[in-house]
Amino acid sequence: RNLQLLDDMVREKELAVRNTSDTLSACRLQSKMLAKQLDHVDMEIEREEEAGNVAAVSRLQAVSSRLCTELEREKELELRLALTLKQNLAELWKIETEQGKYDILREQLQKDEEKLQMQYQEEREVRIWKEKITALQAEGTRRTREKREKKAQRECEERNKKLLEDAKKNHEKAVCFLKQSMARIHEKNAKEEVKAREHMERRIQAVLSLKTSITSNREKLQTLQILNKAKALEAKKEEMKMREAILAKGGNVIREIFLHKRQQEHEKKKEAFRELQKSRKMEIVSRILQERASVHKQRKSQSPSKAIKARDCCFVLLNMQIIEFCLKIAQVPTKHETLYLQTLCSCTKVVALSISLAQDVLWESGDEDTDRDKTLLVPEFPGLWSREYDLHKVPKAEDPTLLAIRAMRKQMAEKKMKELQSGILHKQTVPGQEHKGSAFLSKPSCIHFKDFDVGQVYKKKIVLTNASYSVNYCRLVGISEWLKDFISVHFDPPGKMSSGMSCEFLVTFKPMINKGLEGEVMFMAQTGSFSVPLKCTVKTCILALDKELVDFGSLVVGETISRTISLTNSGALGTRFK
Repeated sequence: RNLQLLDDMVREKELAVRNTSDTLSACRLQSKMLAKQLDHVDMEIEREEEAGNVAAVSRLQAVSSRLCTELEREKELELRLALTLKQNLAELWKIETEQGKYDILREQLQKDEEKLQMQYQEEREVRIWKEKITALQAEGTRRTREKREKKAQRECEERNKKLLEDAKKNHEKAVCFLKQSMARIHEKNAKEEVKAREHMERRIQAVLSLKTSITSNREKLQTLQILNKAKALEAKKEEMKMREAILAKGGNVIREIFLHKRQQEHEKKKEAFRELQKSRKMEIVSRILQERASVHKQRKSQSPSKAIKARDCCFVLLNMQIIEFCLKIAQVPTKHETLYLQTLCSCTKVVALSISLAQDVLWESGDEDTDRDKTLLVPEFPGLWSREYDLHKVPKAEDPTLLAIRAMRKQMAEKKMKELQSGILHKQTVPGQEHKGSAFLSKPSCIHFKDFDVGQVYKKKIVLTNASYSVNYCRLVGISEWLKDFISVHFDPPGKMSSGMSCEFLVTFKPMINKGLEGEVMFMAQTGSFSVPLKCTVKTCILALDKELVDFGSLVVGETISRTISLTNSGALGTRFK
């Protein structure tokens, strides 16, 4: 690489020397030409001075001065070029002397390159020999492949012949079936055409009836407009009469009219509220009746038993009591309108909650009954109700069937406990649906410690509610690894929790650094694991303007209008602004 660099430098310097010598020779030639021109101009000046032509003399003197300046410039350039040529020649000689030091290395390099070329030649010959061998092998494989392909082609031709024969037979059968199917399709198309014609006739009749109804509605609208105008005129007349009567009595006209209008609006609101009250009563009753009908259908689809019938009766009675309670509350006087609305909303919530709880109780009891029917085929503890017990008789050995049932129940209980401990999950199903999503719901859904100060202690109480369809368990697994230095959780496992039941746990936050944190509190339930997200945010400043656009509207020239813009900091951290 160094030799290559020296060669490149030599070539560059030679090129520079050649260029400077060329320019130097051109410059010398130019200076000679300028000297000749100057001599010629001097001769012309002498001739014109003898002739006494002053104008020509002045012009030729100007040309002479210009040629003198150009000649001086060329001589300066010639000196500079000569100097640069000497410098380039000196540098070239230095590089050539440096290059001469590496002649031995250059010869060694040439020898190494020749050896490398010989090695490449040998490798090339070896590669060509291997390629020839592989080409011969490929030729052999090609011939064997051609033989196999010919054999496979013969087999394929035979198979195709058989397929053609089978296809002919199948084609004949298909033609027969196609004729039959085409006949059926033609019949179906004919029926559809008849139906389409009937449908079009019905649509035409509907359009005509719509047209007639539109015309009648226009007439009604016109009559309504006329009636409204008449009512407005009557109201104006009544208002004028009222004004005259009030003026005759000497009262305040504006106040009396305002009170009269408020009384009319109040009566209109009372009528609208009564209609709303009636509609809500009907809506509550219809919802409860729908729930009763759906529960009755579910009970019919399941296996009927006496316990289920008793629970259905209890559910119907509960719904009837709720209906009566709703209707009693609906009879609140119209003076307390806001109180009525609150009680009505709470009543609807009670109805929905009671219906869902009753359904859960029915489903759970139904599941328990089915489990009891499956497992307790024989009573575990026989007593006086099953047979007469003789105190004087010696007790016999227990029935082997009872012992077997007890052992089976014990094994099932142990298996269930092992599955719970190992984390095997169970699906929560009830008749007709399966629970999906998290088994427990937290309130609030996210544990958020907002705008905290370092060194303070913050506590929050979280409520977990069993949202699954049956009894469930819940235990604390832990919190995120990076939160353990700042967050502590106090949770007492509540044991078995029925659907809709809730428990509490306490989260304590001790911030040591002024930095936002995010993580989660992890729990394990019978239906799977779930977590409650946790977030800690530092104090921030949140600046906001109350206007996005300052609009002065249209104004007259010379008028002054001012607008106020409010800048609000809704965060917990103060800040400067300009």
